[in-house]
Amino acid sequence: MPPPRPPAAPPDTLQSAGVQAATPLAEHIAQAAEPLPGIDDAAFARAFDRFADRRVVLLGEASHGTSEFYRARAAITRRLIEEHGFTLVAVEADWPDAAAVNRYVAHHAPRAEEARAFHRFPDWMWRNTVVEGFVHWLRTHNARLPDPAARAGFYGLDLYNLRDAIAGVLAYLDRVDPQAARVARERYGCLTPWQKDPAVYGRAALTEGYAACEEEVVTQLRDLLAHRLDYAAQDGESFLDAAQNARLIRAAERYYRIMYYGGAESWNLRDTHMFETLSNLLAARGPEAKAVVWAHNSHIGDARATEMGALRGELNLGQLCRERWGDEAALIGFGTNTGTVAAASDWGGPMEVKRVRPARADSVERLCHDSGVGRFLLDPRRDPALAERLAEARLERFIGVIYRPESELLSHYADAALSRQFDAWVWFDETEAVTPLRAEHLRAGVPDTYPFGL
Repeated sequence: MPPPRPPAAPPDTLQSAGVQAATPLAEHIAQAAEPLPGIDDAAFARAFDRFADRRVVLLGEASHGTSEFYRARAAITRRLIEEHGFTLVAVEADWPDAAAVNRYVAHHAPRAEEARAFHRFPDWMWRNTVVEGFVHWLRTHNARLPDPAARAGFYGLDLYNLRDAIAGVLAYLDRVDPQAARVARERYGCLTPWQKDPAVYGRAALTEGYAACEEEVVTQLRDLLAHRLDYAAQDGESFLDAAQNARLIRAAERYYRIMYYGGAESWNLRDTHMFETLSNLLAARGPEAKAVVWAHNSHIGDARATEMGALRGELNLGQLCRERWGDEAALIGFGTNTGTVAAASDWGGPMEVKRVRPARADSVERLCHDSGVGRFLLDPRRDPALAERLAEARLERFIGVIYRPESELLSHYADAALSRQFDAWVWFDETEAVTPLRAEHLRAGVPDTYPFGL
């Protein structure tokens, strides 16, 4: 009779040849974790110098309303700019809003038609005290540089702000080519009724017999780019802004037209647009340019390592960056166990400070919590055995601008393989909600044209 088989190793344990004892995965994480000091300690940002040779460093967030994620990204970005020559900060925000901020940090004059930046839902995502402080630092940093071409810029990658993008293209053409501006007004007239609420355009475009505006916005972009040399010779920075606004209009028209069909197409269009915007920014700055990206984990973690790509056919910004730049792109995710978060219950609803439920027992967040290390950087490249274990799909939490704790499993968890999704993982066991920017937070003496003005 053969000897009985030994019992199977417990789940999430590591068995080495000849070693009887198994290491629980949470303990393995604790062994590999690099404890981080407080975010305000200079050593915190220095821990990320290992990624300073990359062309693109993408910094994620597990929610759109957590202070520690914003503070950490700001600290890391400041160091990458000051010490390592990064000159592009590209964020998951609309191009026209970020352009107003960029003109401020670059010490350029504001535009007469400029709207208040980030004034639509969810305004707390970018109108918060951490972003305001970072913008103030960036303007001060740029003022110290003798060469204006070396200044760091602040740019938006997203496509939602159709109205201000149209206004930006028309204002630019009014300045450089009034005849072209008249033609552009006629072309964009198709979208005029829908500028305030582009989602209504999407519903109307589904109506039988309704003529969508695709041809007009594509033709307008093509004509603008055809005059690239003439227009850019007058003001290259302004042409970049106008051309990107025209690209946004083209992408947004299609996005709102297809969003009601469901499926992966609208998500893929949006992330492809963000990737193309990032690529255009790097190309405009030259072959030595380096960028920091701030976006949600769902955008910057490689979609192929999540159920987004495996089950739903979705791609994302992080995947596209890896495909384009390979090891020159660093994808860094951020996570938390519990605390508070700024979020709404429904789209367009008021911001609330909500309590984040402790992570599920079967999630990667619970493993990080059970490690007992409250704040750490995990670099799986330094521990291949751990990387292999974390390549197994587990639940991971994603909180956007909406948080519904009562349906958390269905609304906010998805399968992901952490070590294939990210190049590194930053953990804060307990976190706090961001503080939205209010009148009492504004700095004394800032000009009326300050982009965060009330």
